[in-house]
Amino acid sequence: MWPHDRRYRADVLDVGRGHLWRWGTRTFVMGIVNATEDSFSGDGVAHDIDGAVALANSLVLAGVDIIDVGGASSRPGAEPTPIEVEIGRAIPVIEAIRGVVDLPISIDTTWAKVAEAAFDAGADVLNDISGLLLDPDLAPLAADRAVPIVAMHNQRGREHTDVVADITRGCAETLQVATDAGIGTEHMIFDPGFGFGWSVEQNLEMLRRLPELFDLELPLLIGTSRKSSIGKVLGADVDRRRFGTAATIAQAICAGVDVVRVHDAGEMSDVVMMTDAIVR
Repeated sequence: MWPHDRRYRADVLDVGRGHLWRWGTRTFVMGIVNATEDSFSGDGVAHDIDGAVALANSLVLAGVDIIDVGGASSRPGAEPTPIEVEIGRAIPVIEAIRGVVDLPISIDTTWAKVAEAAFDAGADVLNDISGLLLDPDLAPLAADRAVPIVAMHNQRGREHTDVVADITRGCAETLQVATDAGIGTEHMIFDPGFGFGWSVEQNLEMLRRLPELFDLELPLLIGTSRKSSIGKVLGADVDRRRFGTAATIAQAICAGVDVVRVHDAGEMSDVVMMTDAIVR
């Protein structure tokens, strides 16, 4: 059964637009809109505003709780995206989605300039794959705007010792930066970083050992959707990873995760609802 004795730094998170997430009651779903041209998952909608709005509407119909918009690819080996290019991709998409959708929107970026433009355009949440460690201006901006933060541990370029120990150290670094900037850590969600600098075996170990991260007392988000570890286990191309993704999501919920980030929102929302019905 789901670990109902979990402790959180705060029981409720206000993610914006009147949406309150009460931790432990259910699993929340983050739907993805990639405003890029080179997404690893092949679903980028860069400069296709009508397509982005149609995708956002489909996410709403699928029952997601938040829409995550990013203008830079984070796939392994991707060339860095210039900040102005990232702004040019993400901001028109956020503006268009905000015009038709009342759900919270998160901006997936590591840069303060992008995040500031996104918040001005109607984004409500910061989703940072660097865990506030790349741009020194990002944490102060998030503190000033008083936005919730999804902070990820990124293992790329770090020495590996032990999966949980590595993640815990990264989280401690992030929390120190947040505290120094005046961010209340009760407003944060932590992502252990599935697929970011880990081997296939280490990614799977991460999923098995998620309960060891409960001592952080932070809500946990996991993003396994369509990732290469699933493809390597199954021998499947990116368009044939739905069932593998579903298995990882169900397992993560059973292990106590609070939020899942997904591409195939219709199918994965069913997986979430069914798994919640069993374990919660």
